[in-house]
Amino acid sequence: MRAEQLTGPCAEHGEGPVWDTAAGVLHWVDMLRGDVLTLDATGTVGRRHVSDVAAVIRPRAGGGLVAAVERGFALLDDSGQVELEQAAFDDPACRMNDGGTDRQGRFFCGSMAYDMASPRGALYRYDPGGRISTVLTGVTVSNGIAWTLDGEQMYYIDSATQRVDVFDYDTAAGLPAGRRPHVHIDPDIGMPDGMALDAEGGAWVALWRGHAVHRYRHDGRLDAVVELPADLVTACAFGGPDLRDLYITTSSMGAETGEQPRAGALFRVNAGVRGLPCAAFAG
Repeated sequence: MRAEQLTGPCAEHGEGPVWDTAAGVLHWVDMLRGDVLTLDATGTVGRRHVSDVAAVIRPRAGGGLVAAVERGFALLDDSGQVELEQAAFDDPACRMNDGGTDRQGRFFCGSMAYDMASPRGALYRYDPGGRISTVLTGVTVSNGIAWTLDGEQMYYIDSATQRVDVFDYDTAAGLPAGRRPHVHIDPDIGMPDGMALDAEGGAWVALWRGHAVHRYRHDGRLDAVVELPADLVTACAFGGPDLRDLYITTSSMGAETGEQPRAGALFRVNAGVRGLPCAAFAG
């Protein structure tokens, strides 16, 4: 499968795509510039500056967005202005990286050290009432996270492990347990980054330094490959009216001028399967 290019190379480090069902648009972030990007129905890309770092965003049930910023969480109104910001940690060597919402509308985001060299990161939960809790520790590069439709399993990637893991998920308490490996990815084909789940139990995994997104079946077997003209493939999300379009973000970090002219662009492929909807943040 080959993805079509939807935009020019508009992001230095594109990440965290999410389909906003209510608005019918796709949001993603230019993470280290602290900007939220939006692709509307006309193909126009809007840009709003949020903070020094905008790691990941999700729609809020009552309008606006929730964002993970450098070391915490922020609530944004419909115009992108910050209504409230709360710190999750104070380690200047770390920043937030990737996240998502569970089926109950809680927002999770994990952190990583800037140098990616040590397990100084953690996974945090931001409850609709504003409480922040630490869910996992000893994380090196917290990345893709997604829940099954019934919410009873949580898929999670710590990129340094080269794995996609699965947890049993306590939907009442908002806590994962019983971690086990689901897929191991050979470092020769890339490092697992962001992730999305489909309605048939497939996990679509973006491969950093892999030029691709891989789909792994519910039994962990590889059964589809989406090829991209960029080395640093960062994340993916289902969107469109029927959730059959897979949107894919890429990064141009470290690329020499002209070496990868399409790195940093947004791409799309018809996945041939319906994706799971994204839950809005309930706060």
